Amino acid sequence: MGRIVVTEFVTLDGVMEDPGGAEGSEHGGWARRCERGPEGDRFKLAELLDAEVMLLGRATYEGFAAAWPSIRDEVGFADRMNGIPKYVVSRTLKHAAWANTTVLGGEPAEEVAALRGRLGGNILVAGSATLVDLLADHDLIDELRLMVFPVLLGAGRRLFATAGAARRFAMRESGAAGETLIAVYDRAPA
Repeated sequence: MGRIVVTEFVTLDGVMEDPGGAEGSEHGGWARRCERGPEGDRFKLAELLDAEVMLLGRATYEGFAAAWPSIRDEVGFADRMNGIPKYVVSRTLKHAAWANTTVLGGEPAEEVAALRGRLGGNILVAGSATLVDLLADHDLIDELRLMVFPVLLGAGRRLFATAGAARRFAMRESGAAGETLIAVYDRAPA
């Protein structure tokens, strides 16, 4: 069975909204203003290389699909982003133009549970606030990876903003990465 691994950039006050967006936007660009250092870069590359597939919500998919096909880098991050199989959960998106993308258009929790049952490796979820809330509500998150940035925004979409179910996680590891903190949590036993 696959493991759902949620990975997020968050501020100290829990905002996850538009971390890499336009510098002039109200909340966007905050992740680019902080140094995550080579440790953070290695962490992000390793989690992507370790994933069997990516699972994305529609809005995150559309943002990624608009940006990643034209990005190039020396370490292979862009090649992996463009080449990895991707699944997008959406009831409105009918066609996915980004390479290696499949649209899961049925009942979201059922589609994700079925995908999890078909796969054997990590299913990496990045961004995708609404999807992450749904995964939390259905107890489908196996691991939570947070890169916490030393920024307070005071407003913006927060991680687990609308998740209605209480869940407990156990810290597995933590450490500094440049100006950021990386914290990795596993789902705690019931």
